[in-house]
Amino acid sequence: MKNKQYSLKIKVFHGIEAPEEGTLVGYGAIIQAYALQVPMPNQLALISFKNRKYSTASWKVFTARHQPEDTLHKQLVFALKYEGVNLLVLKKLFHAVPKQDIESIIKSESLGQYTRRLWFLYEWLLEATLHLPDLNSGNYVNVLDTKLQYAIKGTRSARHRVINNLPGTVDFCPLIFKTQKLETHINANLSDKKNTFLNSIHKDVLQRASSFLLLKDSKASFTIENENPGTNRAMRWGKAIGQAGNKPLSVAELERLQQIVIENARFIKLGLRDEGGFVGEYDRISGDPLPEHISAKHQDIASLLKGLVSANVLMQDATYDAVLAAASIAFGFVFIHPFEDGNGRLHRYLIHHILAKKEFIKQGVIFPVSASILDHIDDYRKVLESYSHPLLDVIKWKVTKDNNVEVLNHTIDLYRYFDATKQAEFLYDCVDDTLKRVIPEEVNYLQNYDAFKRYLDNEFEMPDKMVALLVRFLEQNNGVLSKRALEKEFSALKKEEVKAIEAQYKVIFAI
Repeated sequence: MKNKQYSLKIKVFHGIEAPEEGTLVGYGAIIQAYALQVPMPNQLALISFKNRKYSTASWKVFTARHQPEDTLHKQLVFALKYEGVNLLVLKKLFHAVPKQDIESIIKSESLGQYTRRLWFLYEWLLEATLHLPDLNSGNYVNVLDTKLQYAIKGTRSARHRVINNLPGTVDFCPLIFKTQKLETHINANLSDKKNTFLNSIHKDVLQRASSFLLLKDSKASFTIENENPGTNRAMRWGKAIGQAGNKPLSVAELERLQQIVIENARFIKLGLRDEGGFVGEYDRISGDPLPEHISAKHQDIASLLKGLVSANVLMQDATYDAVLAAASIAFGFVFIHPFEDGNGRLHRYLIHHILAKKEFIKQGVIFPVSASILDHIDDYRKVLESYSHPLLDVIKWKVTKDNNVEVLNHTIDLYRYFDATKQAEFLYDCVDDTLKRVIPEEVNYLQNYDAFKRYLDNEFEMPDKMVALLVRFLEQNNGVLSKRALEKEFSALKKEEVKAIEAQYKVIFAI
C-alpha cells in the first residue's frame, strides 16, 4: 500500500480528455493505481495546475488546496467527500487491498466521519467483519452525503456510528447524483401539478382519456421494440399496465407478466434465462454475435432480482422520490435482462408500477410515459448505451456453439452498483413531457371531438359510428373530405354541407 503512487499528472485519462492539464485524484487515481476493471465514473476529479475550481460534464476540477496526500487513505477521504459513494469502485478496491491495510486505515482515524463510512461500506459490501471494536461514542453521520446523492431515511448502525441511508441492499443498489436538472424537476412538484390538472377535467372525459392513453402507451411500448401488435394484443397488455401497482413486485409477478406480453411462446423459453444473453445483431457472414449490451450471467439472475425486489421495498420510503425509484428499478431490470424476451416492455411496466405504488399518479389514471419515450427514442437509446457500452470494455466473453455469448469473468457487481443519474434525468424529462404535452393533447383532442360531435348531432343527427368515420377521414386529409369519401360513405352530403362541416372541423380542431 505504501509503495503505490496515486496522484497522476494527466491530459487524457482512458481516452477521456481533461479540460486542462492537472493531477488525477480520488476514484480515478485509485482505479489507475490498482488497475481496477470498472467502467469509468461519469465524472472524474482533477487538481488544476491553474488553481481553478469548476465542473464539466466529465470532470470536477479543484484548486491546489484540495490536493489530497498521496496515500490510499487520503485519496479515499477525498473521493467520499467530493465524489460521493461509488459502490462498484469501492468493492473492487476492497478485494484488491489486503484486509489488514483497510484495518490500519480505520484504526488511524477511527472517529473520522469518512473513515467510519469507509469502515461501514467495507463490511456491508464484503459481508465480512473487520477485527475492530464497536464504537461507543461520536455523532451519527450519513453513509451517503445527501448534498451529493439521493438517499432514503435510513437506519442506524451502532457499530460504526453511521446511518445507512443507501437506497438498496448489498444485492442491488444503484445510486443517483443530485444534479441541477433533477433538483429542478423534483422541486417543480410535478405530481401535484398533474393531479391539479386532472381534477379540472370532467370525469367522463377523464375516464375516456384514460382508456385511450392506456392503449396509446401499450402500443408505444411494442413500437419501441419494433413490433406492431394487433389491437387485441395491445389491449391485453394495456389491461396489465392499468393494473400496475396493485400487486407486490416479485419474481413470480414478473414471470406472470412475461406470459401476458409474449403472445406466441413456441420459439421462446418463458421464465428466467438459463443461458447467456445479449442485445445486438449477428454478423451476416459468420453468425457471431455483435453485442450492444451484454446481459447479466444467468447464474446471477436470481440473486440480482432478489436484490432488486428488496431495493424496491426500501425505496417505498416516502422520503425517496417516486421517479428516481422508478428509474433505478426499471433501468436496473432491463440492464439485468433476466428473460429471453419481453424485457423492454416489462422494464416500462415497472415505471408504471412504481409511480402507481408511490402514488405519483392519480388512482385509475394511466401515466403514458412510453408514448413520450417513443417520441424521444434517440435519447432513450443513448441513455441505455451510456450504461451498456462502457460495460463491453470490462466484460470478457466468448461465442458459444449456438452463437450466443458466454461471459467468462465475474460481472454481477456491474448490474448491482451502477450510477443511474442519466437514466433518472431522462425519465424525469419524459414524465415532465407526459404531463405537459401527452396527456393534455389527448384530453384536448377528446374535448374537441365532443364539440364537433355535438355540432354534427345538432345539424345532421349523424350516428356515432359515422361521426367517428368522418373524423378519421378529416384527420387523414388535413380537414378535407377525400373524393373517395364523398363518393361512397358520405355521398348523401350536399356540397354546401361538406364545406360547412370542413370549416367547422378546422375551427374546432384549430387546423
